[in-house]
Amino acid sequence: MVRITSGRRGAASAACGLVQCLAQCLAQCLAQYWAQCFARCSVSWRAVWVGPIVALGLGAGCVPVVGPDVTDAQRAMLAQFDPDQAFGPPRPTPPVRSNAQIARDILELTFQLESGRPLRQFSRFEGPVGVALRGDVPPLAGVDLDRLISRLRQEAGIDIARVEAVAVGAPQIVVEFLPLARMQRAVPKAACFVVPGIDGWPAFARLRPNSAPEWDAQPRRTKVAIFIPSDAPPQEVRDCLHEEIAQALGPLNDSYRLTDSVFNDDNFHAVLTGFDMLVLRTLYDPALRGGMTRQDVADRLPRVLARLNPGHGSAAPAPPIETPRPWIEAIETALGAETRPAARRAAIARAIEIARDLGWRDGRMAFALYVRGRLSETRDPRTAAEDLAAASTLYAALPDAAIHRAQIDFQLAALALGADRPVLASQLATRALPGALQGEQAALAAALLAFQSEAMARQGRGAEAEALRLDSIFWAGYGFGAVPVPAGMGGLKRAEQTGS
Repeated sequence: MVRITSGRRGAASAACGLVQCLAQCLAQCLAQYWAQCFARCSVSWRAVWVGPIVALGLGAGCVPVVGPDVTDAQRAMLAQFDPDQAFGPPRPTPPVRSNAQIARDILELTFQLESGRPLRQFSRFEGPVGVALRGDVPPLAGVDLDRLISRLRQEAGIDIARVEAVAVGAPQIVVEFLPLARMQRAVPKAACFVVPGIDGWPAFARLRPNSAPEWDAQPRRTKVAIFIPSDAPPQEVRDCLHEEIAQALGPLNDSYRLTDSVFNDDNFHAVLTGFDMLVLRTLYDPALRGGMTRQDVADRLPRVLARLNPGHGSAAPAPPIETPRPWIEAIETALGAETRPAARRAAIARAIEIARDLGWRDGRMAFALYVRGRLSETRDPRTAAEDLAAASTLYAALPDAAIHRAQIDFQLAALALGADRPVLASQLATRALPGALQGEQAALAAALLAFQSEAMARQGRGAEAEALRLDSIFWAGYGFGAVPVPAGMGGLKRAEQTGS
């Protein structure tokens, strides 16, 4: 079986959920108010906002509606979306913990696969790295790749550039786009994935079971292929570019402990964070080289981090608290779209029990509470709200967790709308919007603005509802893809005013 690091798992993504229902409806209902939109989808407001969640597989509360294919005209309008203008310049939050803790995190991310198998040696690209796009490249993929490469050069100090064709023998990352259905015939349920030692889909298709190159087979990475659906929404393409290129360059593991990183299977962060860029800058420092052992790297990390991240001291790290496999398995079962609801509830109860027995007050406990809250939304909205609020309190004390709290406010706003409390729903959505925009999550911003629009409409404030609806459409074009973006719409300006 081909070894894959961690293709983004849409079914297990904590950052999805209700947003997918919005995506389906947006494609058909742009000219109408949101309540009318969901009426056309044969879904009551309570079923959509409080009921089962599609992306977490919580049943059939949201009737799937297949939107129309993206037309050439829609592609042309979508191509006018400028992420730099919409989101503004990147504003990564610098890591706040000690360099000793960061060194421990780097070793965990670098010398182990997600399966738990240790890696024998450190590997990375040596010399300039070229990145080429192939296949049916979506309209905004090149824009988002250029934006990512600029950050990697400036923030991580990596000699990386986009190229039209990679020279023979040169270090290379090939990003190939192909239809999702074709990709998932080979790797079911993967939203995107990365494979070492090959240069594209034909080479991948020729691989025999268990014959893929190992990540640590060579101390120097020479070629890596990334596969992304050509028919995915622009935001999903962008997210895949960030996660898979980062793993092609550096860490191959994820850790549920790291709230400030894309290297975390909770999938809250969609773009590389300040911590992630520091990790990559450290791994590409001249003091390190491919082929080093874990101890070799560990011996050099304190000096490297003292130089790259001054002022964060050399205090001993907190005692390592490994994430036991039973907890990970319980979380994966709770997130499993094909698992019976009762089994999912039992699994998340086990995860919370393990976290309490180990005394966790970190992102792992917060995430477990978040998942239990999501699983309880239909059966017991009050308990769901309590779990979500408890998770938010834990996240408030953790680094770079604004996007986590924004996602929780999104869920709480959904519960408020389901309980016909539009004022509270509007307050929660307003509070969440800055975090969504800082995290560059257009789909979440579109959903929050939709909530605000519906809340205003229920209060008889039609003009404000209409303005918010139009702003929601602006962000939905990037977040959901199959949505035309009307020209001249000043979405960012209104969104910033609403979120102030």
